[in-house]
Amino acid sequence: MPSHNAPFEIHLHGQVPLRADVVFDQIQEALKPLWKYAGARSLAAGAASAYEEEPGIEFDKKTHLLQLCWTVAGDQDFRQSLDEMCMSLNELSETGATIEATFYDMEFDEEDEDEEAESRDDFVMLFVGPNPAAIMQVQRDLLVQDMISMMERHFDASELSGVVAEVDKLFALRFDALVNSLEIGRPPRGGSGGSGGYGGQGGQGHGGGGRKPRHLH
Repeated sequence: MPSHNAPFEIHLHGQVPLRADVVFDQIQEALKPLWKYAGARSLAAGAASAYEEEPGIEFDKKTHLLQLCWTVAGDQDFRQSLDEMCMSLNELSETGATIEATFYDMEFDEEDEDEEAESRDDFVMLFVGPNPAAIMQVQRDLLVQDMISMMERHFDASELSGVVAEVDKLFALRFDALVNSLEIGRPPRGGSGGSGGYGGQGGQGHGGGGRKPRHLH
């Protein structure tokens, strides 16, 4: 179980398609920021989650799919490990992918009678991919999915094609700006649901709106 001294339980969840030529040693090196942070000396030793019911870190050789459902105890400094991991996974990824990172406040008591108390829970969406275009495609698909899900409460799906087309225009403009920019690793920052950089973070948000449930398997 996680250390009682750590202020957060940090859960990573996602799937990253890797290139067919990627070998285990490359994966171990790319994920070194994770298993080293957990105090392990290798990926094999650090792949297990803090919770037995979670699969941890797994690599399916047949499908070349890296799967993460892994919890570690830590602090805000874990964000640096996430950045390093994303940059390394960019080099190994076959297509764009998302990884969810959820920070659970260990010191927050949900049964606290003080209704004004808020947890420090946080949620970060990480984007990885072989190039900026692949990452933007994932970001675009995620945004369109969220928008349609919200707007279908009021409109029929057939009425939303124009909205999707406008989203595509925005991403096309952003991609053109990246191509023409010398600073290709820093697209404009967004708020909740915004895009992160090339292999970076986006969609951060703090607690107060209810705790994000854990993934169940």
